[in-house]
Order: sequence, then structure tokens, then C-alpha cells
Amino acid sequence: MVIGFKDTVKLFGIAIIACCAVFVCTLFLSYNIDLAAIKDEITTEAGMVMYHAQVLMGKVVAGVSGGCLIATSVVMLLFYVKNYIGTHGKELGILKALGYSDIRIAKHFWIFGLSVFFGCIVGYITGYLYLPTFYQKQAPNSQALIPELKVQFHPLLTFALIGAPTIAFIAISVWFAYLKLKSPVLDLLREKQNLKVRIGRDGKEDTPFLKDLRGLTLRSRKSLVFFVAFSAFCFSAMVQMSFSMTELASETFAAMVLSIGLILAFVTLFLSLSSVVRGNTKTIAMMRVFGYDDATCSRYILGAYRPFSYLGFAIGTVYQYGLLKLMVSVVFADVGNVPEYSFDFEALMITLIMFVLVYELVMYLYSRGIKRLSVKSIMLE
Repeated sequence: MVIGFKDTVKLFGIAIIACCAVFVCTLFLSYNIDLAAIKDEITTEAGMVMYHAQVLMGKVVAGVSGGCLIATSVVMLLFYVKNYIGTHGKELGILKALGYSDIRIAKHFWIFGLSVFFGCIVGYITGYLYLPTFYQKQAPNSQALIPELKVQFHPLLTFALIGAPTIAFIAISVWFAYLKLKSPVLDLLREKQNLKVRIGRDGKEDTPFLKDLRGLTLRSRKSLVFFVAFSAFCFSAMVQMSFSMTELASETFAAMVLSIGLILAFVTLFLSLSSVVRGNTKTIAMMRVFGYDDATCSRYILGAYRPFSYLGFAIGTVYQYGLLKLMVSVVFADVGNVPEYSFDFEALMITLIMFVLVYELVMYLYSRGIKRLSVKSIMLE
């Protein structure tokens, strides 16, 4: 099984998400382990309160952020395995016709899980190199109640953040490919797609064809709905959270949150919209044959995902407020000199304006991409 350059680019998105997840977990889990090693050196009651608050914060951040990113990586991995089988059905069908078993073909999909390995390696190395600076940034929050921490290397944590995810994702790739390859050989050879639409007779925008097309676009690629919404979620949550981090934590921490959020938002958005355009090229060609202009094609193909992007933005707003409120009200409830936290409407408006401008610009650029699609080249594929 040969994976081309385009498939490698897709896997690069998974590697980036895995990198961000491991980077966050490396910082907070290493901090928790090193902090636990000096627990007996803390002699004051205030120091123990700070100790438990810091440990709980590390668990919450690593669990919520890391867990969310890992879940996203799994969904993205399953999507690309399924997409690869769908677009290479003829080659895979020929292999099955020649007598290759499903498991023999599926085991070659281990390379999809390898993308997670590279992402985890980069995330762990980057996080480990940043640990000394991270420990220094955490020190002011402890108000000198906790002894100075020294960065230690933890082999078990290294395996948990690099080896375990790699093995798990390789196993998931092979298992999911095996399930998908159970399709009949003829279905693979024909690259069968169960797509049915009704074509309206008057050619107007509100014909049954266009209404069905919008719903069909969403139903046929449900995972892309998740990715588009998730990109908006990351943008909303991380950008708004970075505004509050300057007061609750530090400017460095705010910059880290903002950087991770923007990387995740743009990677998932670009990859998902690219998949939307590529997956609907024949539909777009058919619409042009029936006289629909490029604006209408864009509105009913790309525009079908717009409501979900704004829904993701709203969920991200609620998420960041709930997480920060939990940190201030529960985790650091017994710690003194912690500033009060309330919902920042100014940050919401700034983030919303930025999101609308950026998202609509990206949609416009991909709409331009639809115009460059040649009907002849699409129908000859």
C-alpha cells in the first residue's frame, strides 16, 4: 500500500493535534510528579493548600485539554482511514480479488498510527525543553510556599506520552481498516457511494435539489461537521481564555494557550474544508451542468457547515468560562490573593469579530477554489 503526498499532508494534521496534546500533558504531569516528590518538605498549612491546588489544577488541565485533543485525534484518524479506503477502493478491491485477506491488507494501515508517534515525539521534546521555564513561571503562583522544583526525567511518563499512544493508534488504525475492508469486493472496485438526490425542475435556489443537497452534504460526511465545529470551538475557547490568563496566570501561559488554540483551529478548519471540496467535486460538476453558478455551489456545499461553526464558537465560549470558573472557585478556593473571575464580554466581542472575519475569509478563499475546478477534469476522473 502506497501513501501519496496528499495523504501525508492529511496525517500531518493528526500529528499536530497529537503534538499539542502531549505538550500540554508533559508540562502539567511532569510538574505534578516533581511536586509530589517534595511533598514531605512542605511544612506550612498554607503550603499544603497551595500544593493540593496545584496538583488538582494539573490533573484538570491535563485531563480536560489532553483528553479532548486525544479524542479529536482518534476521530480524525478514523476519518482518514475511512477516506483512504473510499478513494483507493479499486486498488484494495483488486488485492482482495487476488486472494489477500482483510487482515493482511489492514495491517499495512499501521502507518496511519505512525503519524501520532512523530507528533508525540515533537510534543514531548518541546514540552521537556520548556519545563525549566514553566517551573519558573509556576513559582510566583506558589508565593514561595513550596520549595523550588528541579526538572526530573521520568521514563514511565515518557512511555505513557509517546509509546502508549503510538501503540494504541496503530492498533486502532489496523482494527478500523479491517472492519471497513469487510465490504464486498465489487463495492470496493466500484467505489460505491449511496448518494441520492432529487433534481428540481425550475432551477431556482429553493428547489428540492438544493435543499436535499445541503442535508446530503452533511449526512454523507458527518465527521467533517465535527471538525468544522471543533475548529471554531478551539478558536473561541483558547482566544477568550488567553485574555483572562494574563490576570489569572501569566503572559507566557496566555501566549501558550493562544498559540495552541490557533494552531488547532486553523489545522482542523483547513483540512476539513479541503476534504469538503475534494469530496464534492463531482456534485459541483453536476450542479454546473444544470446551470448553477459558483456562488450557489459554494453556498450549498461550504455554507452547509456554517451554522455548525457558529455553534462550535458558542460551545467554546461556555467551555472556557466554565473551566476558568472551576479553577478559581474550586481549585484555588482556599488560596489567598487569587483574583475574582467573571465573564469577559469585551473579550467575547473581540474574539467574535476576529472569528467572523477569519472564518468568512477562509470560506471565501475556498469558494474561489471551487471556481477553479474544471468540469471536464472532474468528469474524466
